[in-house]
Amino acid sequence: MTERMWSYNPESHHNPGTNLVGFKVQASDGHIGKVDEATEEVGSSYVVVDTGPWIFGKEVLLPAGTVVRVDRKEEEIHVNLTKDQIKNSPEYDKDKHRGDAAYRDQVGQYYGRDIGI
Repeated sequence: MTERMWSYNPESHHNPGTNLVGFKVQASDGHIGKVDEATEEVGSSYVVVDTGPWIFGKEVLLPAGTVVRVDRKEEEIHVNLTKDQIKNSPEYDKDKHRGDAAYRDQVGQYYGRDIGI
């Protein structure tokens, strides 16, 4: 797992301080939900996506490195993942995602393997 996975790509047009909560999330093959939470912690940034009815209300944790484009005008973020990659991601655990290094490593290993970050 690299620090790059947990940092926004400079080419994504993400401006620090932009509140991404409520932005629509687009996978490489279509809409997957909306941003419920987003952080800008150096080396450990992420977004939590509420997938709504698409995966029966599942929330997923996406490392910031998966964000390839932020469109402030359309209030959308685009990620370099397919719907299936997101659907098969580790179960989101709202109690562990902030301070549990083992949980973050599990998420990081999944995305590192799948997308090579």
